[in-house]
Amino acid sequence: MGVQGFQDYIEKHCPSAVVPVELQKLARGSLVGGGRQRPPQTPLRLLIDADNCLHRLYGGFYTDWVSGGQWNHMLGYLAALAKACFNGNIELFVFFNGALEKARLHEWVKRQGNERQTAQQIVSHVQNKGTPPPKVWFLPPVCMAHCIRLALIRFHIKVAQSIEDHHQEVIAFCRENGFHGLVAYDSDYALCNIPYYFSAHALKLSRNGKSLTTSQYLMHEVAKQLDLNPNRFPIFAALLGNHILPDEDLASFHWSLLGPEHPLASLKVRAHQLVLPPCDVVIKAVADYVRNIQDTTDLDAIAKDVFQHSQSRTDDKVTRFKRAVGYYSATSKPMPFHPQHYLARPNQFGMPGIVPPYVPPQMLNIPQTSIQAKPVAQQMSSPGGAPGQGPYPYSLSEPAITLETSGKNLSEQNNYSNIPHEGKHTPLYERSSPINPAQSGSPNHVDSAYFPPSSTSSSSDNDEGNGGATNHVSGNKVGWEKTGNQSETQARGDPGDQTKAEGSSTASSGSQIAEGKGNQANTAQIPCLLSMPTRNHMDITTPPLPPVAPEVLRVAEHRHKKGLMYPYIFHILTKGEIKIAVSIEDEANKDLPPAALLYRPVRQYVYGVLFSLAESRKKTERLAFRKNRLPPEFSPVIIKEWAAYKGKSPQTPELVEALAFREWTCPNLKKLWLGKAVEDKNRRMRAFLACMRSDTPAMLNPTNVPTHLMVLCCVLRYMVQWPGVRILRRQELDAFLAQALSPKLYEPDQLQELKIENLDPRGIQLSALFMSGVDMALFANDACGQPIPWEHCCPWMYFDGKLFQTKLIKASREKIPLIDLCDGQAEQAAKVEKMRQSILEGLNFSRQNHPLPFPPPPALPFYPTSMYPRHFGPVPPPQGRGRGFAGVQPIPSQGGKLEIAGTVVGHWAGSRRGRGGRGPFPLQVVSVGGPARG
Repeated sequence: MGVQGFQDYIEKHCPSAVVPVELQKLARGSLVGGGRQRPPQTPLRLLIDADNCLHRLYGGFYTDWVSGGQWNHMLGYLAALAKACFNGNIELFVFFNGALEKARLHEWVKRQGNERQTAQQIVSHVQNKGTPPPKVWFLPPVCMAHCIRLALIRFHIKVAQSIEDHHQEVIAFCRENGFHGLVAYDSDYALCNIPYYFSAHALKLSRNGKSLTTSQYLMHEVAKQLDLNPNRFPIFAALLGNHILPDEDLASFHWSLLGPEHPLASLKVRAHQLVLPPCDVVIKAVADYVRNIQDTTDLDAIAKDVFQHSQSRTDDKVTRFKRAVGYYSATSKPMPFHPQHYLARPNQFGMPGIVPPYVPPQMLNIPQTSIQAKPVAQQMSSPGGAPGQGPYPYSLSEPAITLETSGKNLSEQNNYSNIPHEGKHTPLYERSSPINPAQSGSPNHVDSAYFPPSSTSSSSDNDEGNGGATNHVSGNKVGWEKTGNQSETQARGDPGDQTKAEGSSTASSGSQIAEGKGNQANTAQIPCLLSMPTRNHMDITTPPLPPVAPEVLRVAEHRHKKGLMYPYIFHILTKGEIKIAVSIEDEANKDLPPAALLYRPVRQYVYGVLFSLAESRKKTERLAFRKNRLPPEFSPVIIKEWAAYKGKSPQTPELVEALAFREWTCPNLKKLWLGKAVEDKNRRMRAFLACMRSDTPAMLNPTNVPTHLMVLCCVLRYMVQWPGVRILRRQELDAFLAQALSPKLYEPDQLQELKIENLDPRGIQLSALFMSGVDMALFANDACGQPIPWEHCCPWMYFDGKLFQTKLIKASREKIPLIDLCDGQAEQAAKVEKMRQSILEGLNFSRQNHPLPFPPPPALPFYPTSMYPRHFGPVPPPQGRGRGFAGVQPIPSQGGKLEIAGTVVGHWAGSRRGRGGRGPFPLQVVSVGGPARG
């Protein structure tokens, strides 16, 4: 657990530090527990870390999340939340985790392993009992974070995405922009000296939508119970164990603090190896140790004492200990006050307005101690900025911990401007333009601090003229070409990817560690596990990525930070790797492929679009032809995909090759994103349809496929084209289409009252696969320049998991006809027929009698381009007897004759097995108007 267990420790062992609050009262200036009220001076500005609050923003632990998500219900909840905040004078800003965070990859690997086990428990529970799983097994539906982000933008709640280190950027953004509080649930925030810290897990909106409540963590009470000065929190966090210095490397130190007389000392040695003590015991022991440190600035002396029993890698541990202290010291420093950052910002409903200058939180009467906080100027003059900061009941006279190795100050972190609303159907990336910013007093002004100097470059003239200028970013000139795919983290001195070679193996309470006093006598028989740098993930070096145009990178960075673009895109362009989350899938089911494998070809084509493979290779071939040379061998573009599914551990990435379209040359990314001509818009749409293997005329016919149902139809068409095992059956396809056209889709209150007696386990997995396809469709749409308006991509326009379950049960179990599946609406049934024909256009669904399981990954770590013989062509039928998709029986091979009223009017020959019915099979007789014979 390490430092991650500190948040739970506060909840369980510091009840006086957890105070329930009503946010509307705080906005009105009321004290917790009562007190006089006064007119508001300024909105209560709260920053929400969406990474800790997704389930609350979704609407809570509703029992129907397992069916793929109830997105209209979520939309209604967020609408009520936005209305309550507006009426209560509360301004929300939601910060999403868009960072790759290779430094925390080992934590992600652990989390994916746990979620994979949870997914199997969910599937087993549904199969055995047919009821929704318990709330403790809550696994976010696929694509939930992106759906919440789009819904918040719809209700004009400002959003942003982190880009390198999520925790540091959230803390810096909170302090730079004068927020009155942070709503989150993470130990890193509890230890970073944020004055007003609220619980994301306790955030609740009353049923009438008038009361928004949560809990506030009084960190001065936590410090009082631990009897620990908050200025020592950085050392405290470093010695608990964290993503830089894992708790496995501190096992000997933790046991030495307990001593041999501790009741848990008998657990210290098991089979001559160490286990980790319980988290709450470690927190108390480390707090006692840190409290008694004489000189907190002498980190060498502290490290020497901490690792005095270490038998291996001592220098490495000391170095990482200093880095950990520097990391938490940097997050604890207060940011300088810049009044110009708070002027002329759009309000939470997208309307330009003047935001009042910063008002200290004390004016809002937010709970704090009776001591008076120092004025801002006095706080800024304090050494290190820490003494005198915050509501702690201490005389913070000792200097704050500063390290030269801790990297640059957080004042150089990103600053984000807001997202104005400029009308419906406007592409997200055009709603907030980073080009030609107005003066500092304009609502569209973008501060120069928005882009860190290490990653931005000056805007350049666009080939398309002034129209393309809306996709450029202003800032300081730095060569993207020189940095390549290096991250900003390394440039700032942050640990970054270095931990991938230094991380240690996972362990929890009860994990075995071979180090320390308990095994000194057995080192010859038992090798020391910590004698070399170990890790629970193994990285792989890949070839360098192709160069990307600087203006494209600037646009990608801008859209990423503003929350206007799928986060995968920036990671692919700059780092060449992504992380794919676990979804609900039955690993024992051989009929359905894992989502990561099913949609890998989509990602391969998207990779090719992002790196402009088709055009760059075509230019190279033309140049070789002009010079009478052989076409060169192109080096593959390899992307690392971190994923966990059946037969695949998340500890190692898979190397996936980018692919280019075969039947047409996709334009380069600059043209796709910045082109303003009508032809450019058509190319964006064709690129998207090509990625989804749906480039057919019927998909572009709005009478058959409405725009708001195009994502639905593209995903379903892709699913039915999967080679090998058939994923979607006829009745399942009809169920998807019928629920998308049902009026009940937009009646979440009626759906809440709908009861499902027995959940369909296959329907649960189909919903997860479908939402994974929607996730990839959003990814492809953003990568191709958003040819489909973002309002029409949202899943609440075409999917509800609970409604799909009801339709699927009727279609599969009850075998009702299509007209009844459409609630007797003939017009709706006709639309389903048209959409089904558009989805199945040009496809051949002949299958073998004994279909093979889903294709396993090939020997190479990527799919070859020869996987599909023709781009978007029909899948060639295998040899042997087949079965039609619509249930049409093939002509029997034994021959037969046709009788009408007992008279033979025709006959047909059989196969090579016999002639004239004399083969091994008897003739088939079809009678019309008379008794059957034969």
